Amino acid sequence: MKSVVSADGTRLALDQVGAGPPVVLVGGALSHRRSNGFAELAALLAERFTVVNYDRRGRGDSEDAPAYSVERELEDLAAVIGWAGGSAHVYGMSSGGVLALRAAAAGVAIDRLVAYEPPFVVSHEAHLPPPGFGEKLRRLLADGDRDRAAEYFMRHGVGAPAPAIAMLRLARPIWRQLTAVAHTLPYDHATMNGWLTGTPLAAEPWVSLPTPTLVIEGARSPASLKAASAQLAERLPHARRCTLPGQAHDPAPEALAPVITAFLAGEHA
Repeated sequence: MKSVVSADGTRLALDQVGAGPPVVLVGGALSHRRSNGFAELAALLAERFTVVNYDRRGRGDSEDAPAYSVERELEDLAAVIGWAGGSAHVYGMSSGGVLALRAAAAGVAIDRLVAYEPPFVVSHEAHLPPPGFGEKLRRLLADGDRDRAAEYFMRHGVGAPAPAIAMLRLARPIWRQLTAVAHTLPYDHATMNGWLTGTPLAAEPWVSLPTPTLVIEGARSPASLKAASAQLAERLPHARRCTLPGQAHDPAPEALAPVITAFLAGEHA
């Protein structure tokens, strides 16, 4: 395991594999660098790239800080990219994709960016988190109840059906992995910056983003995520959008890797 120190002194754990232009992987909610197929994706991308897979602050082997702000997470990604060589391609999953997009908009040195299903809520027909969602999530965690916080996030934040959450609970090793990072759920909620209200995406900061970007969605994903991908791709001036057949919000690494590779290498995807 390697590490890099961010601007505020927080040490971030990371793994590096492969050789070639650097690619940094950014996980979404309830994930760390060794979950959600990220290690498998890193191994596949390593055939063409140097892949840096890091734990966002507070997750896995990375340190945390007493107070959180999105700006610190942007500094974290900048520090990882600096460690990788000064500039890099970036792949971001879900809210990790939003974090990567915000970093690019803030001037972080991202060469090309791939975002998989950034979870903007752009229509009132989609599931909307209830009023006070963020505050209740923080209250559950302040009480030390990561179990209920994870369930509340999935049920009321994302709109997952109760039977699906029950199945996850039965898969105890998976549920333990999720609850182990549940205390970082407010970080992802803050990253979404109010883009969960059911209103269309505003022009800024997206129309000013110079970074070539690929927005990917799964063919089996909910219509709300496809609508978000479509709106984002429309706003970005240098964007492509593609749909992965047979995939949902948890894409198979072997389906994802060829598309990411082709885009980052400048080949036709």
